[in-house]
Amino acid sequence: METCLVTGGAGFIGSHVVDNLIAEGFKVVVLDDLSGGFEDNVNPKAEFINGSVVDHELVDKIFNDNKIDYVFHLAAYAAEILSPHIRRFNYEVNLIGSVNLINNAVNHKVKCFVFTSSVGAYGNQKPPFDEETVPLPADPYGTSKYAIEIDLKNASDFFGLNYVIFRPHNVYGERQNLGDKYRNVLGIFMNQIMQGKKLTIFGDGEQTRAFSYIGDMAPIIAKSITTKDAQNEIFNIGADQTYSVNQLADEIMKAMGKTVEKNYLKTRHEVKHAYCSHDKIKKVFGEGTSTPLSEGIKKMADWAKKAGIRESKSFDNLEIKEGLPEGW
Repeated sequence: METCLVTGGAGFIGSHVVDNLIAEGFKVVVLDDLSGGFEDNVNPKAEFINGSVVDHELVDKIFNDNKIDYVFHLAAYAAEILSPHIRRFNYEVNLIGSVNLINNAVNHKVKCFVFTSSVGAYGNQKPPFDEETVPLPADPYGTSKYAIEIDLKNASDFFGLNYVIFRPHNVYGERQNLGDKYRNVLGIFMNQIMQGKKLTIFGDGEQTRAFSYIGDMAPIIAKSITTKDAQNEIFNIGADQTYSVNQLADEIMKAMGKTVEKNYLKTRHEVKHAYCSHDKIKKVFGEGTSTPLSEGIKKMADWAKKAGIRESKSFDNLEIKEGLPEGW
C-alpha cells in the first residue's frame, strides 16, 4: 500500500482530500498543527501527527520513519488580506515550511509532490486568469505561494521531482473554520448570522468571485497523482460562475433561514474581481461535477447549524499595525 503525507490534513480542504485518498486505498499520514484545523476533522483511518511544517526536525523524522510515496502540501496560513501585516510569519510558514517538505521529497525520492497554491498568485490583473497569465501577486501571501511554484519547478529541473500545482479559489463547504474572521467569507457570514450579528462587508459588496464547493474539488486534487497528464503542470481549480459578495450574502441568509442587516465598512486593499478559466483542468481531468452555489451553500449551512457558533479569535502577533482593515 502506497503512503501519502497530507499536510494541513486536519483543515478544511486537506481533510476532504484525506477522505478521498483513503477511499482510493492509500495509507495516509496527516501533519497538522491545528492552528486552523481541528483533530475531529481527521479521518480515523489516517495517522495523525500534531506538528508544524516549520519544524524541520519533525518533518525529517516523518520521512525517515515512513516510506512516503506522495506529498499533498495543503498546510498554510491563508489569510491573504492579513498577510501584509504578518510578513515574517507568512514567509516562515508558507515559504520555509514548504521548503522543508521539498527537501525531504527530493532526498526520499517521492513520486509526486502536490501543492495547493492560490489564485492569489495572479494578483490584481484582468480576469479571467488562465495558466498562461504571468503571475503578479498583490500581497505577501500570493508572493509566498508563487515562490514555491517556482521552487518546485527548480526542484523538478535539478532533481527530477514530479509535481502537480493547483491554484484553488474561494473554496467553501463543510468543515470550513467558522471562527476565522480573516478569511473564508461564507464561514464568517454563517457564524455572524448564527450570532444575530450584521454581515460584515468591505466596500460596496460588488467584488466578484467564483465560489467553489469543496466536493467538486477534493476528488480532483486526490486523483492528480494517478493522472499522467497532470504531472509537472499547473491548474486553476474552482467554479466558473461568478457572484458578488452582496449576492452571496443574500444566498447565505436564505440557506440559514434568517435575515440580518449588512454592515458596510471601508473598502480594504483587495483584488476587486478574481475568477479563472478552467479549460486546462477540464481537458486533463474531464468535466467533473459543478455544484450550483445555492445547493453548495445549503449543504454548508446545514453543517454549520450542527457545528454551531465558533468564537472568532484575533491574530495576536501583528508585525505591522498600520493600515489594518476597519473592524480588525
